[in-house]
Amino acid sequence: MTAATLTEPDRSRIQRRTVGILSLGQVLGGIAFGATVSLGALLAADISGSDALSGLATASVTLGAALAAIPLARLAGLRGRRLALTAGNLLALVGIVVVIGAAAIRVFPLLLVGIIMIGMGNAGNLQSRFAATDLAQPQHRGRDLSVVVWATTIGGVAGPLLLGPGEQLGRAIGMPPHTGSYLFSLVAQIAAFALYLIALRPDPLLTSRMLPETGSVVTGVERVDRPVAARYAIFAIAGSHVTMASVMAMTPVHLLHMAMAGGAMGGMHDGMSMELDVTVLVGVTIAMHVAGMYGLSPVFGILADRWGRLRTVLLGQALLVVSLCFAMFAGETTWGVMVALILLGLGWSAATVAGAALLTEASAPALRTRRQGRSDSLMSLSAAGGAVLAGVILQSFSYAGLAIAALVVVAAIVVLSPFGKR
Repeated sequence: MTAATLTEPDRSRIQRRTVGILSLGQVLGGIAFGATVSLGALLAADISGSDALSGLATASVTLGAALAAIPLARLAGLRGRRLALTAGNLLALVGIVVVIGAAAIRVFPLLLVGIIMIGMGNAGNLQSRFAATDLAQPQHRGRDLSVVVWATTIGGVAGPLLLGPGEQLGRAIGMPPHTGSYLFSLVAQIAAFALYLIALRPDPLLTSRMLPETGSVVTGVERVDRPVAARYAIFAIAGSHVTMASVMAMTPVHLLHMAMAGGAMGGMHDGMSMELDVTVLVGVTIAMHVAGMYGLSPVFGILADRWGRLRTVLLGQALLVVSLCFAMFAGETTWGVMVALILLGLGWSAATVAGAALLTEASAPALRTRRQGRSDSLMSLSAAGGAVLAGVILQSFSYAGLAIAALVVVAAIVVLSPFGKR
């Protein structure tokens, strides 16, 4: 297929197929990431023997994504999305194996190496949402992007809900504690790798370059670069993500503390049954949070298209504020934590879906892939630092103190929002 033969019906057909493949890939990738988010902090606290170090698990995931975001974006720019996404899957596969091995021999640094590699794989998953915009019409960009984000709901919710069955399976075959669910993750990542390698043809990014400059996708308006708005979009995405990741990362540890104090689960038994009950509680809570992150993303995508990118970003900040208030004033109850985590996910979804659409349309086509990589890298790197600080804040100032610290970031996004109009 050449530029001369790429017709509008061809572009629409390829876009529909691409969105479908990316969505299925997100379902599979979400299973692996959901398990890592839920179990990482518990594994880190168990192996290191320190709650203050538990934040290093989420920090490692986000650090891995930060390290891989720009190289994978460059790889996509040179060779297309398909190769970048499959490379991310391979990194995640190796990381899962390393995590299981590290838990078996109880080596904390090796555990972090494995989680970093899983994070590198997640950088590929993050690129999927931008891949959905490569051939999208500008008026449908938010919608197409959000459909791929929404698909993560299935895998992201299933991953945490598999913690209980995974833990039982792991015990039955002699796996280390808190690692059984990684068996499901391993199978899901293999399936995602095969899907992208075989089915993501033609490559959406390479195909988009066949479109003539006067085509319906790349218009004169689309070529105008708005660097100030693009920088604000990057900041809003990163700030919203660090707010979400910091609070979410410490929630499993906070729930464990509540359970040990008898406040979360009521009468609990010591030993193995308590450990399993806490794992199930954490899995359900994180599953509800992930449902909030992705379940309504198509709604926020349509809002971003029709109501405006910046307004939807600010809607996300309002949801984050309400979430953090629940964490501050009802964070010592199970229901309060669950409500806070659901709203935290909804606020993240609105801000990041609209922010990604704003970043794409504010960047000239020649600069988009580069800025998308930078955005993902900064988003992940800032969340890594936030997760480390979150562990220290939780230990020193409580869950409510963590929520107060996160409010500062939200306030900065709101105050700087006029830059999103430039």
